[in-house]
Parts: sequence; structure tokens; C-alpha cells
Amino acid sequence: MKKALLQFCWDHVEVRSKRLKLSLEGLQESLDSETKSTAGDKHETGRAMVQLEQEKLAQQVQELEQTRNILKKIDIERKSNSIGLGSLVKTSLADYFIAISAGTFRHEGGIVYCISAKAPIAQLLIGKSVGDNFMFNGKTNAILSFE
Repeated sequence: MKKALLQFCWDHVEVRSKRLKLSLEGLQESLDSETKSTAGDKHETGRAMVQLEQEKLAQQVQELEQTRNILKKIDIERKSNSIGLGSLVKTSLADYFIAISAGTFRHEGGIVYCISAKAPIAQLLIGKSVGDNFMFNGKTNAILSFE
């Protein structure tokens, strides 16, 4: 199950990577067409807008690289006495895979939320063990199991 969850996270990253690459290519085309234009102030404004978008996308690419680095650190075979990065946690609230924020993984047994270790719920779970309780949204929840 953890192998499938980790693959789901990697697939999420690859889809984002492809989307960013296409956006960057589109912006480069826009920049190239703006360069050919000779409309004065309008031309300069268009170039500036495209360059701002390129900077935003470059920041997203950098964040995506950080996300890849987090996934590279996950060892799904490692056994631990407490919850940490790469843990699949079953609680009385829901099931979580602590890795990256990748959305909902659906399987025949239900759903698992792929969450970042920085997510508020993950912060409550990290370091805890089976049988421990945690408060989330004013309710007490129990850790039923983790692997």
C-alpha cells in the first residue's frame, strides 16, 4: 500500500512538472512574439507582464524541486516506533500518508489523504504512536495504527 501511495505522489509531481513546462514554453512564445512587436509602451508593458509570469513559474519550479527532494527522502521500508515522514497512519478521523500534499488516493479499502509533513494534522501526528490521542478541530482522535 505504501508503495502505491509513494507512486501516487511521484505521479502528482510529474503531472505538475509537465504542466509547468508547458506554461513556461507558452510564456517563452509570448515573449518571442512581444519582441517582434514594435508598439512602443504597449510592447514594454506586454514584455514586463510575461517576465513577471516567468518569475512566478520559476518559483513554482523551485518549489516542485523541493517537493521532489522530500519524496527522495522517503524510505517506505524503514520501520519506526513513531510516526514520521513516509508513515501511513490510520486514525479515528481518517487515514493519512505523510509525504507531500498530493490530494486523495482512492483504493478498494477506502481513501488515504496524502499530506505534507508541514500540514497541521501531520504536525499533530508526527512523533506519536499507536494508542496516542490528538486534538483536531476541537475533537479528540486516536491513532489506531501506522506503518
